[in-house]
Amino acid sequence: MTDTQQPETTEDGRRLRTIKSFVMRAGRMTEGQQRGLDKGWPLFGLELEDGLRDFDELFGRRAPRTFEIGFGMGHSTLEMAAAAPEQDFIGVEVHKPGVGALLNGVMAQNLSNVRVYSCDALEVLRQCVADASLDRVLLFFPDPWHKARHHKRRIVQPAFAELVRSKLKIGGVLHMATDWENYAEHMLEVMNAAPGYRNLATDGSYVPRPEERPVTKFERRGERLGHGVWDLKFQRQE
Repeated sequence: MTDTQQPETTEDGRRLRTIKSFVMRAGRMTEGQQRGLDKGWPLFGLELEDGLRDFDELFGRRAPRTFEIGFGMGHSTLEMAAAAPEQDFIGVEVHKPGVGALLNGVMAQNLSNVRVYSCDALEVLRQCVADASLDRVLLFFPDPWHKARHHKRRIVQPAFAELVRSKLKIGGVLHMATDWENYAEHMLEVMNAAPGYRNLATDGSYVPRPEERPVTKFERRGERLGHGVWDLKFQRQE
C-alpha cells in the first residue's frame, strides 16, 4: 500500500511535520492505572515494532473486528467490548493513564476480546493492519483543533480517508463523532469528497447517535450545557 501521508516540504526543502492521530498529554497514574500497565500490558499490549499482525491468530478466532483511534480513558471501549463478546476490539491511545485504565478494566471484567497499542494510530494502520481486514474504524471526539490556523492538523483529511478505506473490508464502516459543529462540517466535506465511500445518512449529512456508541460523561455534560454531538458513518463501497 502507498503511504498516504508522506511528509510535506516547503519550497526551500524543509520538512513539515506529519499529521499524527494524537496530542501528547502529561498525566499522573492512579494505582489502578499503573496496575493495568504492569499486569495488563504483557497480556493485551501490542507493539508497533512487531509489524503486520495476523489478528485471527492473535485473538484465536475469526470475528468482526473494530479498530478504535484514540480511546481516551477507555470507558467506551470497555462498554462496547463487554456488550459484544463475539466481536474483537483493537484500541490505540498514547495517553498512558488511559492505556492503564483500559487494561485495568479489561482485567477487572475478565475480557478477552481487547488488544491495545500505545503509539500513533496512523502508524499502526500503516504497519500492523492488513488491507481489507477491518469491519469498523472508530474515531470518537478527536482533537478539533478549533483555531482556523490549526485546521491543517486535524486528523480527518483526504489522506486519512484513503488510509482507512484501504484497511476496511468492502462494506466496512468508518464511524466518527464530534461535539464541534465546525469539525463535523469539515469531516462531512472531506468524507463526501473521498472516493470509494457511501454516506450512510439518509439525507447525506449526519446519522442519529447509533445505539452501539456509548454516551460518555463528557458527552452528557455537554448535552446539559446545550452542546450538540454529530455522528458520521461512511461505508466502504470499493
